[in-house]
Parts: sequence; C-alpha cells; structure tokens
Amino acid sequence: MSSDRREEQGAPAAEPQSYEAAAARIEEIIKRLDSGDASLNETLELVGEGKALIELCARQLAEVSGALQELQLDELVGRLEREASA
Repeated sequence: MSSDRREEQGAPAAEPQSYEAAAARIEEIIKRLDSGDASLNETLELVGEGKALIELCARQLAEVSGALQELQLDELVGRLEREASA
C-alpha cells in the first residue's frame, strides 16, 4: 500500500528520520497541492502533514545552527587560551 493511500485512509504518515527525507516529502506535498487534483479532505491532510514536516525541518536546522555556534565559541575560547599562554 502506498503512503498516499495510507494518508487517504486516515493513517498517519511515519515521520521522516532525516531532514532530507522531510524536505523531499514537502516537495511531494507541494506538487500534489499544485496539481489541483487533491480533494478538500486530502488537501487538509496534506497541509497538516506539510506543516508538521516544516516544523520538523525548522527544529533540525535550529539544532544544527546551535551546534555550529557552540563549535565556533569553543574554537574562539581555544584560540584565546592559546594566545594568552603564548
């Protein structure tokens, strides 16, 4: 059974494990909505799924951003410590 068919029957789609998978699914949703072939009920379901996926992607990007900022701070502290001991 395809994921589209599971969604049409009301079964929740599995949350993608990666940013890339979520982004690909968002693209699929946009294409389906742009096609104009989705029923009102399917449109509502796709919009809800898309919103959840966008929020997932935003959380993952925020985590990466935070980790990068922390890494930059660690590098700065290390550089300052090396300069202070030289």
